This record gives sequence, C-alpha cells and structure tokens, in this order.
Amino acid sequence: MPDVSVIRDYAIKKTINGLIFVLPNIPDDKLLSFAEKFLGTVKWPDGQEFLRSLILQVKNRLPELHRNVRRGAINFLTDALFYKARVREAYEREHGYSPPLLLVISPTMRCNLKCVGCYAGMYSKKDDLPPEVLDRVLSEAKEMGIYFIVISGGEPFSYKPLLGMFEKHHDITFQVYTNGTLIDRELAGRIAELGNVIPCISVEGYGEETDARRGKGVYDKVLQAMDNLKQARALFGFSATVTRFNSDLLTSEDFVDYYMDEKGCFIGWYFQYMPIGTRPSLELMTTPEQRIQRLERVTRMRREKRALISDFWCDGPLVGGCLAAGRQYLHINQNGDVEPCVFVHFAVDNIKEKSLSEVLESDFFRSIRERAPYHPNLLRPCMVIDHPYVLRECVEKCGARPTHPEAEGIINDLAPDLDRYGEEYGRLADPIWEERYQETAVEVRRLHTA
Repeated sequence: MPDVSVIRDYAIKKTINGLIFVLPNIPDDKLLSFAEKFLGTVKWPDGQEFLRSLILQVKNRLPELHRNVRRGAINFLTDALFYKARVREAYEREHGYSPPLLLVISPTMRCNLKCVGCYAGMYSKKDDLPPEVLDRVLSEAKEMGIYFIVISGGEPFSYKPLLGMFEKHHDITFQVYTNGTLIDRELAGRIAELGNVIPCISVEGYGEETDARRGKGVYDKVLQAMDNLKQARALFGFSATVTRFNSDLLTSEDFVDYYMDEKGCFIGWYFQYMPIGTRPSLELMTTPEQRIQRLERVTRMRREKRALISDFWCDGPLVGGCLAAGRQYLHINQNGDVEPCVFVHFAVDNIKEKSLSEVLESDFFRSIRERAPYHPNLLRPCMVIDHPYVLRECVEKCGARPTHPEAEGIINDLAPDLDRYGEEYGRLADPIWEERYQETAVEVRRLHTA
C-alpha cells in the first residue's frame, strides 16, 4: 500500500507548481482565502501577517522575474516548506528536538569596506572557511531538512567558491547579506540565471547616511547594484542597520516606498545596532522609546501596505522569541567556529572538527535553548540586550570562548549599561505585550512555566 504521507506531499507539490503559473491572475482575497488553512497552522498572529505579505509579494513580483528565479521560488515553496517537512520530522523523532529552519554562514570576513560599527569587524581576515567544509555543511543541512541558508560576512561575493556552491546546491535557497558594491551587470545576470539566490543589500538610509558609515561613493554603487539586479529580473532586498541617529528615517513610509516600489526590493530586513565589532558604542544603540516606535511602524506598514519587512528585535512574536543556538538558526564563522547567533561571538565547537548534528547538541547550545523564551514577553526576545544575564550565565556555565579579540566586552565592560537598557525597554514593552497580545501571552506563559 502506498505511503499516504508521500501521496499528500506529492499532491501539495503539484498543486503549488500549478498555482505558481496562474498566481498573478488570482484576486488577492481569493488567494489569501486559499492560503488560510496553512496560515492557521502558524502559532503566532504576527507570523500569519508576515506570511500573508510574503504570498502577496510573490504574486505581484512573479511575472517580472527571470524564469529560473520563478523555478527557484517553486523549489522553495514546495521542497523547503512542504516536501522536506518529513525529513525534519524524522530528525526530531530521532534526536528529540527539531532542527533549525536555517543556518547563517560567513565563509569569509574579508571585505572591501570598513564600516563604522560593523558587527564582524573584529574577526580575522586571514582565513576563509575551506570550500570542502562549506560543501559538507550544506549537505548535512539538507539531510536534516534545512533548505534555507543565509550567507553573511565580510563581503560574501569576495569568496571565490561561492557561486559554485550556489550552483551545486541548486535545491537550497540562499539569501546573501552584501554591501552590493561587487554586483555588476555580469554578476547580477549570473544570480538571476542561478535562480536560488536573493541578495539583500545594506543601506543606512539614502546617500548621506550610507556614505557616512560605509564610505564616499558607496551609495551610488548600491543603487547601481539594485538597478543591475532589477534589470536581470532577480529577487533582491535591502538590509538596514537601525541606530539612534537614523531610526526615524529608516522606519518612515517614504524610505520603505522608495526601496520596495521604486528600486524594486522584494524584502526588507531591519537590524538593531548591537555594541560589538569595530568601535562598539552604546551611543549608537536606539533608545527604548525609538525601539517601541520602530515596532509600531514596522507592524503597521506590514499590515496596511503589505510590505514584506521584518525586524528581529521587534518581531519576537512573529517567531516565538529568540532564534539562537539552533532553536531556529545558528552562525558558522569563517574560522569554522559555531556561534549561537551572529551577534554572540562565543563558541565551544568548530564545524571543522564536528558534524552539524554534533554541534547542535553541545551543552552551550542546549543551555541557551532550554532557557528560551527568556521572558514571557516576546517583545523582549534578545539575550544580548533584553536579558543579558542569560548570555553571561551560559558563557560561564559552559566555558564558551570568545571567537575574536575583545568579544568579552559585551559580558563584562558593557554589562551594567546593557542591564539598564533591558530594564528600561522592558518597562515600555510589557504593557504593550499584555494589551496587544493577550491570547499569545497566555500561551507563552504556559510554555514558559511548563
């Protein structure tokens, strides 16, 4: 007798394959109605809102994309989200926990820019992750059912084996955080031909703000890179680091409209500036009040404009809290050190010496996962700036080592200031959580005390 689950997965894949090509002609209300059954399986309301925006963005952008990019979207929607779910379920049955949804890998920390406050600025630039190690990690990830990989750095496109890896692992969807300066017409065309690569280009605002942090003339190269990708009919997005001085600009409707509508970005990511890396400064961090303002603006634009934008520090309710330590993701740096988060520069294992499955089961990672969520309020998800005692306790308990010089600053020199920041932000965020997320709050309290 045939396996019912196999038949079901095959039916889902064929349905989505067929749907992709008629998607642009389906009215929005009917499309969302069709998707409601799947959306209802997503635990957090903000997650449902994000997926609605994703569905509508895919629908609206599909006709203008390169045929290989459309094919890549099919692979992601079918294999990564549905068809490979069985692989993930089998891993969970065997190991007792679900594998992460994605990995972040920085194969190089070499970069052609020297941006102020770069979180990766203190890593060694001498060594890159050997391509055979990267290849093995990608293969191991697929064996677990992980088919979404984020490539960071350094400047990823300075890593020579990268495009070959994209081509070899064509069934993986890769998102690449890049400064954009190396994306000429030839590279943009190659990205579109590959079909499984989504560059997200760093901006600090417009010309004045971007050049002030990244160097004179960088913004012009960023705009040209976006034009090249749009002309090649590739999917791409923006990545914005929010500081105290650009917070209002980056969260304005004019900013989002410019990059999403005029420049053609498919997705936008907001990153809270973190006091690590090159010349860390608490004065660059957004204030607690600005962070609340960012929360309000991002959620409103996603709801009203269907803008596909997300902020990892404001969108804790979207993903159920902190993603780190393999709960939903981890970071592998250029030296092979496996860190719980790209902003937590401590490790106990190296991927050159252990398998991906082995590093996920380290005491360090388990210690962090067991504490999550660190607080019933998911608007306070971060173990670095919201609950810094969590990071300090786990590093000390497990003997985690810093992965570059001066990384310890965040758990000793900056500790008092980060404690105060977390307390101040909590006083603002707690009433909003209780008022706006009552049903979710009850469920999180239950999980938190279980």
